[in-house]
Parts: sequence; C-alpha cells; structure tokens
Amino acid sequence: MTACVPARTPRTGRTSQTSGTSRFELPHSPPPGGRRFRIAGADLSASIAVFLIALPLSLGIALATGAPLQAGLVAAAVGGIVVGRLGGSPLQVSGPAAGLALVTAELIQRFGWRATCAITVMAGVAQLALAALRVARSALAVSPAIVHGMLAGIGVTIALAQLHVVLGGTPQSSAVANTLELPSQLADPHLAGLSASALTIAVLLLWPRLPGRAGRALRKVPAALAAVAAATVLVIVAGMSVPRVDLPSWSSHALPGLPEGPVLGIATAVLTITLVTSVQSLLSAVAVDKLVAARKDPKTHVPRSDLDRELAGQGAANIVSGALGGLPVAGVAVRSVANVSSGAVSRHSTMLHGLWVALAAFLLVPVVDLIPLPALAALVMVIGIQMVSITRIRSVTRHREVLVYAATVTGVVLLGVLEGVALGIVMATGVAMHRLTRTRITREEVDGVEHIRVRGQLTFLAVPRLSRALHQVPQGAKAVVELDGSFMDHAAYETLQDWQMAHVAQGGQVEMTGRAGARIAEPASGSHSCCRAWTAWRNHHCGDQLTGPRRTTEHQLARGLSSFQRNTAPLVREELARLAREGQQPSQLFLTCADSRLVTSMITSSGPGDLFTVRNVGNLVPLPGAESGDDSVAAAIEYAVEVLRVQCITVCGHSGCGAMQALLSGHPDGTQTPLRRWLRHGRPSLERMKSKHRTWARIAGRLPADAVEQLCLTNVVQQLEHLKAHDAVARRLAEGSLELNGMYFHVGEAQAYLLTHSDETDHVFEQVTPTDREDAHAGRAPA
Repeated sequence: MTACVPARTPRTGRTSQTSGTSRFELPHSPPPGGRRFRIAGADLSASIAVFLIALPLSLGIALATGAPLQAGLVAAAVGGIVVGRLGGSPLQVSGPAAGLALVTAELIQRFGWRATCAITVMAGVAQLALAALRVARSALAVSPAIVHGMLAGIGVTIALAQLHVVLGGTPQSSAVANTLELPSQLADPHLAGLSASALTIAVLLLWPRLPGRAGRALRKVPAALAAVAAATVLVIVAGMSVPRVDLPSWSSHALPGLPEGPVLGIATAVLTITLVTSVQSLLSAVAVDKLVAARKDPKTHVPRSDLDRELAGQGAANIVSGALGGLPVAGVAVRSVANVSSGAVSRHSTMLHGLWVALAAFLLVPVVDLIPLPALAALVMVIGIQMVSITRIRSVTRHREVLVYAATVTGVVLLGVLEGVALGIVMATGVAMHRLTRTRITREEVDGVEHIRVRGQLTFLAVPRLSRALHQVPQGAKAVVELDGSFMDHAAYETLQDWQMAHVAQGGQVEMTGRAGARIAEPASGSHSCCRAWTAWRNHHCGDQLTGPRRTTEHQLARGLSSFQRNTAPLVREELARLAREGQQPSQLFLTCADSRLVTSMITSSGPGDLFTVRNVGNLVPLPGAESGDDSVAAAIEYAVEVLRVQCITVCGHSGCGAMQALLSGHPDGTQTPLRRWLRHGRPSLERMKSKHRTWARIAGRLPADAVEQLCLTNVVQQLEHLKAHDAVARRLAEGSLELNGMYFHVGEAQAYLLTHSDETDHVFEQVTPTDREDAHAGRAPA
C-alpha cells in the first residue's frame, strides 16, 4: 500500500444511458466555460531544457544521415508538436533519432533525399494502419537483446562514419569501408576540425562531473549545448577554417518526390522505417513509464502510455515530417529522460519544445550558422558510442542472450539494420529452441531413496530419457522426483503420471518436489488423479460423488478437510503455530463482499495473518448511528483500527454484484425483508451515481460497461466516504497513520483495478497488470 496520487482534471462529455427497467441520466461535468487552458511552470521549464538538447542533436543527426540540416529541425518540431498532441505517451519526446541515422543514410544514398521523404510518409501511413489493428504491444515481444543489439550496431556504424568527419575527411558508404579507410585518415587529420571535435568531446564527458556549487549551477545547462557552444566559441575566437552549418533559405527547402526504383526495394525501405521507428518508439514509451513510476513524491498523476495511440501519433508525425521535408520521427530516449528528469507533468512540455525548435529554425538562423560541423559530428559520434551500453551488455549476459546480441550487432554493422534484426530473430529462435530441448535428467540413490532430478523444461523430446530413468527405479522403492522447470507438456505429464500410478500400485512410494525441494502434494492413489499439483486451479470436485444432496455436501466437506490435513496442514503448521503464540498482526482491514467467487487471499496473494477480513452483502459500511442494532461492521472497524492498529483499509467491490443489482431494481416501498433493510446502507451510493453534479467513474480509461458496473464502482467510493465518518478512522487519518484504498475486481476477467484518483467530480480505477506488480502500490485513493 502506498502513497496517494493527487487529483486530475475531470473529463467532460458524458451521455445518457439506461439499464434494464431503471432509467436515469448520467451526471453532468462542470460547464465548459469553467475550464481554462493552463501550462504548468514545470512543463515550461522542462520544454526549454529539452529544446536546448534537441537543437544541436537534430542538426547533428541530419549531418550524420547526409540529409539537409533543416530536415533535422523539421523532424524535431513535428515530433514535438504532432506526437506531443496525438501520441499516447504524455512525457515521451519524439524527433530525429540516432537509431534511424543509419537507415536514413542508406535510403538517401539509394533513392535520393526527396524520395526518402516520400518513403517516410508511406511509413507513417503504415504505422497508422498498424495502430488501427491494435498490434502495438506485439512489438514488445521482440527480445530486448535484439533491440539493444540493433541500437549498438547502429551506434558502431554511426561512430565509425562520424569519426571520419571529426578527422576532417568524408565518411564512406559502409562500416567496413569506413574501417578500412580509417588508417589513412588517421595519418592525415585536419587539425582545426580535430581541435573543435576534441573540445566538444571533452566538454560532453566532463560537464556532468563538474564539482562544487558552481558545478551544480552549470550542470543545469545541457551538456550537448555546452559542448557545441564551447567548440563554436573556440572556432570563432581562434579564426579556424572549418566547415560550418549552412542553413539554406526555406524557399529552396526540398519537399518529397515520388521514389523511383523496383517496387520490392521501395516496400523494403518502407518496412524498415516502419519497424525501426515503431519498435524504438514503443520501447522508449515503456521506459518512460518506468521513469515516471520511479519518481519520488510525484506532484501529479501521469497516465501510463497507450501504446496503440502512441503508434498512431508516431505515424501522423512521420506523414507530416516527410511531407514537409523532414527526417523520420521516433521516440528518443535522451530527450525523454531529460523531460521526465526536469519535472514535466503533461504533454504540454513536449509540444512546447517542438514550438521552440520551430521558432529557432526561423529566428536563430544566424546563430545556428556559426556552429562548426566537426563539433556536431563529434556530438553524434559520442552518442553512437554511448549506444553500445555496457549496462545493456551486462543485462543480456546475465540473461544468457549474448549470442543473440552479438549476432544482431554483427548483422547490423556488416549487412544492414533489417538484415541484422532478422539475423537476431533467427538466433533468438534457435537459442529458445535449444533451451526448450535441453533437459537434464539424473538418477541417484541416497540412503535407500531413489532421487530422479529433472532440470529444464519437460517436453515430448525429453520423454524417452525420462521414461528410461523412471523405469530404473526398483519395484517397491521409495522415490523422490524433483521437477525443476516451469513447463511440462502433455506427453511428459502422462509419462510421469502413468509411472507413478504403476509404481504406487506395486507397493512403492512416490513424492513429487519442486524447486528447492518444496513438496508437491499428490493423491496417494490413482482414484483421484484429477487433482494434480500442475492442474490449473478451478472449481471442480475430485473423486466419486455420493447420491443425494446432503450426502454429497458432507462428502465434499469431509474430503476437503481430509485433503487439508494431509497436504496443506504440514506446510502451514509452523507458521500458524507462530501466529498462535504471537497473536494476529494483520497489515490491513480488507472489507469486501460475501460473494463466493471473491477469494481474498488469492487475489491479494496473502497468507494467514495478513488480512483482517470483513465480508458482507454488497461490501457496505453503515454510517455511524445508522446500524439500527447491527454493529458488526462498526465493531470490526473499531477493533481493526484501535486494537490491531492496521495500517490501511481496503474496500473491494466486484463485477456482477447481486447487492448492486438489487439496489438498481429495488422498490423502497416494498416489504422490508432483512435483505432490504441491510441494502438501505447502499442507497447513498445509488444517489451518488444518479447525481447530475458528479461524473461517472472511469475504469482503465473507459466508462463502465453498464449501470451495474457503474454502481459497483461508485459504491466503493461511497463506502470509503462512510469509513471516514467513523471516529476511530478519522483520528488515525488525521494522524497520518492510516491509509484508505479502493479496489474493484472483475470476476470474469480475473482482473484487479485500484482507485488511483478520487475527488468530488472524478474517480479513476486503473488496471493492475503483471508488469505493474512492483509498483502497484502507486494506486492508492486519497484519504
């Protein structure tokens, strides 16, 4: 459980709906006139910081590709404004990327600059089509080793090419040619250009390490800007004769033209631009999400990236950039990290940075024309070297994917980006198949017990060796089978099951264990073989059923208790004994519905002693004084808060709640049964939902599917308000020692949602995904 997330601006534009026989209007949002377009100060300062980094980088990347220098500024401005407005990652900064320099340079050499612009437009259209098909997350299936290898290969190629410019020469057409030409270039360097480049590199490397208070103040200026500015001053003061930036008049700016050449070659070019820009942008968006989640004491809530929308935004930007004569656009890591680190809170910072670039392209031309080209080449060369990340190499080494990484790097450097990625995919597939088929099966006897150890995945390919090892176990012996793997296919399962049943029938004993020797509970005989340790959890019953409802129920209860005593009790007895000695010390009060499908320990991954659970019909919290003789919920709250001193309280609703359906269809003037008298505590939730002064709660960025789901969500919010009315809760909240959480569990989807934002007009439930598990605590409702 974690820190609260501040409020967000409520959305507008709700419509009316009906549900069943109960018709009602959705609440209205505040009038449009009440909203103003505001730019936070943090966004303004962050946009300036990103602009100062983007300006020299855009020129340097354009220089590295052989494109007109203005093309880099066009791409930076379009990436900031278009992707900033339409993209799905609010804090990601897009523009010309070093990872695209090699691809773009090859296209310019092959098709020419104007045709490359047209190819960029077509790649943008392809990205829009992919976004419409909602395949953005498929890009994340690419092995990180391939992505890192692709970037490293591009970095090596860029660094080799720009090294020739640094030395005063001209880069060759390929990495191999650049390497072969390097000795002659080193023998005859251009000293003026080399001096400017050396100063650029020195400032780039030393600027982040400036010591003292003055150093901290200077480090606010981006290192890239400081390096290029220092080299520019040196060239001007020393009067060096080096080539400089020469931005031509915008009236002569080249626009796209139809590419000429074989259709297959053009299609391959479009595919290459599409894949590289898409994968880089999507992976960068995921990385930005991690950076935002790692912020300490966030000042505002930044929604997670919508990858399909981000892909559509990148496609729109590439269409506009190509049409205006700009470089291909992609999400870029360096500028995105700077944006997040500078404290940006919304997409306004990205859009403003694009605006500043556009203004600079028109108003700062005399200043830009002073920049020496060797300084830009040195800047891009350092970026290329940094793309070969030691941290990433350590990561792929730790995950045993060095071969995939090396194959991708080699392919990109020697063959090209698309060919290198294809080679990496082939290598990754081969490594995966090797791991899947590499299974070690050993057998040894220790103190009269036969031990069969299986290391790796059990597939049909390992069945012959598994069967040979199992049948070497003497008849009637005690055997322990240790399964150290995460996968077992049907053939291996049946081989193991059949042998176990036969061995037990011949008087032997079999014990299954998992990793680290943890025992896997197994039925003693084959009569109840449907309950296996690797059988997925489900609502099924094992064994023969007796006739008659009462006898069946008794039989199920007895079998369940017997299974617990035989299999589970030995595993939990020590922990329960400790809890019996020390008393219960739960961390939270979990208040939820009595619905049988809501298994609190399962959905919260909790164990004995973790939760103090209160269950009732509708997960209701009666207001103080409204209990009318039923003090059970209030007593549980008081005991949990005052005696057990829980740290937080969670109110959990769920989909398809019968209590909420009864509230929607109920008639207050009907016969007052015990159920109706209890459900009166839920009427404030119904009134809150029908209020015209409140908006509907949102769940994972969408409106609820129907009125029942909306009432289930609203009821969680309302019961949290009821909790605050209890004196014990109010005191602990005032002390800051208690937190409140709202939660919604969709039974059919097996999906949990946390209330991440709640104010008078807006309530947002966000999805908890497997990738969120380490920072799911970020979803706490404000107390």
